[in-house]
Amino acid sequence: MSITAERRSALIKEYATKPGDTGSPEVQVALLSERIKNLTEHLKEHAKDYHSRRGLLMMVGQRRRLLDYVKRKDAARYDALIKRLGLRR
Repeated sequence: MSITAERRSALIKEYATKPGDTGSPEVQVALLSERIKNLTEHLKEHAKDYHSRRGLLMMVGQRRRLLDYVKRKDAARYDALIKRLGLRR
């Protein structure tokens, strides 16, 4: 369910806006999207794992808030980000 260190560093490198960037909204959304994808796969197999489902819903809400922030600050950045991640909206 968690992200390996190699995958995490690859995502940070791919979505970073400048060298050494680990906290920009783009990086945070990318990491959350990866965790959401992994947890969704887990829940397909363990349908009654309600504690993990609550964590998934919290992560989805956090990602939504971060995306709303990016959209409010720079709409072009938002459009590019959701296109890169393959999100709807």
